[in-house]
Amino acid sequence: MAEDSDLERTEPASSRRLERAREEGQVARSRELSTFTLLMTGGAAMWWYGGHAVAGFKAWFAQALAFDPRLAHDSALATSRVSELSIEALLIAAPVLGLLFLAAAASPLLLGGWLFSPSAMAPDFTRLDPLRGIARMFSTNGLAELGKAVLKAVMVAVFAIWVVRSNVASVFSLLGQSPEGGIAMSGEIIASSFVAIVCGLAAIAAFDVPYQLWNHASRLKMTKEELRQEHKEQEGDPKIRARIRTLQREAARRRMMSEVPKADVVVTNPTHYAVALSYRGGEMRAPRVLAKGAGHIAQKIRELALASSVPLLEAPPLARALYQHTEIGDEIPEKLYNSVAEVLAYVFQLKRSRSYGGPVPVAPSNLPVPPELDPLNKAHGAESSHE
Repeated sequence: MAEDSDLERTEPASSRRLERAREEGQVARSRELSTFTLLMTGGAAMWWYGGHAVAGFKAWFAQALAFDPRLAHDSALATSRVSELSIEALLIAAPVLGLLFLAAAASPLLLGGWLFSPSAMAPDFTRLDPLRGIARMFSTNGLAELGKAVLKAVMVAVFAIWVVRSNVASVFSLLGQSPEGGIAMSGEIIASSFVAIVCGLAAIAAFDVPYQLWNHASRLKMTKEELRQEHKEQEGDPKIRARIRTLQREAARRRMMSEVPKADVVVTNPTHYAVALSYRGGEMRAPRVLAKGAGHIAQKIRELALASSVPLLEAPPLARALYQHTEIGDEIPEKLYNSVAEVLAYVFQLKRSRSYGGPVPVAPSNLPVPPELDPLNKAHGAESSHE
């Protein structure tokens, strides 16, 4: 039963699955929203530009219907005249056509955003399979599209009947109207019909947009097994991850070792731990840890310090406390300020002695280290309490 549940598509699509689907051109789209946007844009354009368009086409028709005897005897002149009239008609209609073009290009962006997918443009011959075509026709999405088409047809028919019944008297009165009056009254009837149809399409778009978002999310749902497999792919092979971590540790160790020659002193255990410290007055608030290590790494730090003439100081409690309670690049704990200050004073005296001669300073011993910072004291305390 658990295996069956792992194969059911019950999990929301992961971000990687959504990204791959978008690369393949699979995004939520609503034709009803696009249709509604186009109609609204066309209606707004005609409301804004309709008067100018009517005046322009009135003058255009006057020119087009004017009879010129020369056109009947000169085909070249007639062709030129037709070309001029066509260009003038396009210029008159250009504002409306331009707005409609922008609306057609922008309406898909309202739901799925901008998308250019070369893979979606590649030929897919599986779409020619009649069996798959029949399956798509009777799928949930196909039935939903059929329902919307029927609903739109019914809606248009209902609104058309309602508009005709509401304007029966006006329609019959057109017979007695002058051409100008008849055109004006016809425009009012058409405008009212247009508003009614657009309102109906708005209702359909308001239903279709959530449905398309839900349908898109449903199609991209994943099984638990697919999620696990994707997680493994993102994490990569465990051996590769282990190798990457090893390389990262080696790189960090090399960076750390490159800082040892810059240290002022290396505090040792003397064999188990080694911590390299540096202090620059005016640049640092407190001494910082440049490198630290235990065992083999501690030995390498000591060797590099000796090769770089960095002083070594054996102070086991201090070395243990620094190793346990600091990280590389950290300032030393405040409770160790006094101990490290004695160490640095000794180091500066030692450097002066080496540079200018004079007595060699005595290395400090019994440096004060709070018991709670020394892991060895903690271990002894734990054993005593256990006994």
